[in-house]
Amino acid sequence: MTSSKVTVMLFLSFFVTSMMAASAGNFYQDFDVTFGDERAKILNGGQLLTLNLDKFSGSGFKSKNEYLLGRIDMQIKLVSGNSAGTVTAYYLSSEGPTHDEIDFEFLGNLSGDPYTLHTNVFSQGKGNREQQFHLWFDPTKAFHTYSIVWNSQRIIFLVDNIPIRVFTNLETIGVPFPKNQPMRIYSSLWNADDWATRGGLVKTDWTQAPFTASYRNFKVSTTTSTSTNSLTEQSAWQTQGLDAAGRNRLRWVQQKFMIYNYCSDLKRFPQGLPVECRRSRF
Repeated sequence: MTSSKVTVMLFLSFFVTSMMAASAGNFYQDFDVTFGDERAKILNGGQLLTLNLDKFSGSGFKSKNEYLLGRIDMQIKLVSGNSAGTVTAYYLSSEGPTHDEIDFEFLGNLSGDPYTLHTNVFSQGKGNREQQFHLWFDPTKAFHTYSIVWNSQRIIFLVDNIPIRVFTNLETIGVPFPKNQPMRIYSSLWNADDWATRGGLVKTDWTQAPFTASYRNFKVSTTTSTSTNSLTEQSAWQTQGLDAAGRNRLRWVQQKFMIYNYCSDLKRFPQGLPVECRRSRF
């Protein structure tokens, strides 16, 4: 091998390594603190972010960039111990009265009782599409990956790459679908003890404060992202749906761990369930 070829190969290796470092999720580069001042901390050179809640304030952050369709992954370790009354929110949202939004919200509970994972989808300012789950693991013991796949056909909510919910684009039958408004990523840790735990019956125990949620390994793949994944991996989200194995995993989660589904709430919708509830969502 000639010296010129060696030089080129070394240069390419350095370039790829540099690109990988530059495009890896970094909280300094990718996010701004929105409230809470020193209660939101970026650590380890931008690789870790913690949000804290005390009796005086919670804290939060948002992405510097807006995204229109893509895949978003974030590893989160939730508030441990007695987290009753607290909410850790992680979601995509646009702005304005007709905003779009895709929600993960983690509702705290008494020590030993499970978290409630609350999901919702807003389009053109209208939500009321709640599904809630318990998790099949303790989300306070270690980091777990919470993902949103958002393409023009569907929205898929995933936990550790296991689908828990699919919201399908049914615009053809008049159901609004969020695909035209760019959204930012938001997260916050805040006190919601008027409703979060058992409908507000269990209040926040401030002797346990400060409460802390931790974040790492943020990844985003969009049509404009500089992901170091292969082109196939970068574009997979654009048409991603569920294969037979994915549908089986979704059914397993919804049969074993779903605790509320607006599509089953006949008392809430006495005039008839929303039209999307009568159609397949895979």
